[in-house]
Amino acid sequence: MENMTSAWRKSSYSGNNGGECIEVALTSPASALVPVRDSKDPSGPVLLFPAAAWGSFLAAVRDGSLPVGQ
Repeated sequence: MENMTSAWRKSSYSGNNGGECIEVALTSPASALVPVRDSKDPSGPVLLFPAAAWGSFLAAVRDGSLPVGQ
């Protein structure tokens, strides 16, 4: 997976305390999958989400439909 992506971006919802952090791979706009990983374990497993599902998830977080951890 590392070879397929140019960079990883840490979630803006991730704190600086080393707790619950995810990173999303920056892929081409035409990519059908969005890679997501635990920032504390960058060589660990990568989850792949369909781009449409990831977009729906982000929209729900942004509009407050999903609770966001404190």
